[in-house]
Amino acid sequence: MLQNDLNQFGEILQKILEQGVDFLQTIDQRPTSAPHTVPLVAALEVDGKGTSAVLAEFNQRFDPLIVASSGPRSWGFVTGGATPAAVAGDWLAGVYDQNPQAIQGQGDLSALIEVETIQLLLSLFNLPETFTGGFVTGATMSNFTALAVARQWGGKQQGRDIAKEGVGKGVKILSATPHSSAVKSLAMLGVGSQNFIKVNTLPGNREAMDVADLETKIEALSGEPFILISSGGTVNTVDFDDFEALARLKEKHNFWWHIDAAFGGFAACSPKYKHLLNGWEGADSITVDCHKWLNVPYESAFFLVKKEHSILQVETFQNSNAPYLGNPLENFSFLNFLPENSRRLRALPAWFTLKAYGKKGYQEIVENSIQMAQLLDNFIQQSIDFELLAPTRLNNVCFTLKGEENQDKVPLFLTQLNQRGKVFMTPTVYNGKKGIRAAFVNWRTTEKDVEIAIAEMKAVLAPSA
Repeated sequence: MLQNDLNQFGEILQKILEQGVDFLQTIDQRPTSAPHTVPLVAALEVDGKGTSAVLAEFNQRFDPLIVASSGPRSWGFVTGGATPAAVAGDWLAGVYDQNPQAIQGQGDLSALIEVETIQLLLSLFNLPETFTGGFVTGATMSNFTALAVARQWGGKQQGRDIAKEGVGKGVKILSATPHSSAVKSLAMLGVGSQNFIKVNTLPGNREAMDVADLETKIEALSGEPFILISSGGTVNTVDFDDFEALARLKEKHNFWWHIDAAFGGFAACSPKYKHLLNGWEGADSITVDCHKWLNVPYESAFFLVKKEHSILQVETFQNSNAPYLGNPLENFSFLNFLPENSRRLRALPAWFTLKAYGKKGYQEIVENSIQMAQLLDNFIQQSIDFELLAPTRLNNVCFTLKGEENQDKVPLFLTQLNQRGKVFMTPTVYNGKKGIRAAFVNWRTTEKDVEIAIAEMKAVLAPSA
């Protein structure tokens, strides 16, 4: 059966090609929520049926479950789409099936593609080459990787090797509005998801860190080293911490500065918004998620860590019982710089899309997303039924039903809106109020899509009007 499939591989791929092209060309017509579930099969057949027959079964049973999560009106979870170039790179990554690790020697040297892609990303974000980086599955693993190195730094400040000795008494963490993935990373690292000192946010409906309160809390530590987790775009309202002020604090105090810029980092692509990131080059580590605003398929994010911390990074991730590795800095291998020993060539979709569309292409994607968010913002501001929970600072619109008396109706409204299958948004709670968040990062989204979404919002309210 395997040999038969290989002999017919061209025909099989042609079927997949036609199905994939049809999906992408009609994605705006596919529902954004699955209408139903299907019964699952528990027993595997003794004899396989071959790829063509399996494709037919998949199309009959599971294709109806596949929603337009990468389509122009899927605005939940800050979900990007996939550019044509990114899909091409992703398909080739699957076909080639490389395990990128070393950049010299014998065997697989596909890691060179990853190294070049990181350099291209540094160029896109106008960041200096004082950073090194690598690809992981998403923002959670990117935060995990950076904070693992930060934890090792914190241990060394105490005279301990946490990677070898364990967490022990831990390291102080300060943050104002950390993303849930950063908090989850603290849990996985043994630091504790609740073990961080909460810094106040700025007044006036802000999520950004109050630097004055931060400095007060730093002074209370009496010189004890700590890790600072700051936000390059909060998840609800895309608020940015004042990186220039944090850089000045770093000149006076001893701390590891981490920036979670999962999607907000892409503001650097636009001359109109890059000022939001002024000073971020002073950070020790940065998280950026590619399957958001870079618009590549899922399982793509990268981390950046200053090269001066390479020894700490190797101490954190090197396989200490593998004598064949040699000096990890002289013989660079991603094996020693990130969590996974085995991984796919995740950099290839990013490389393809960066080379295909360049800096100008990503400036246009970012600015279009922000413009589309502003269209929805304008509707909400003029509506008698909705109200903003916070200003639309970049590409996320955070809103709710107008009136305190309608707070309990928000979950049902969102459920009914999503069930209609034309647009998808996610629930949130902001300043104690139940709300809805629409995140714009998809390169396909147009003014027509916003108009469709608005019409759907009005239609949900129509029966009770």
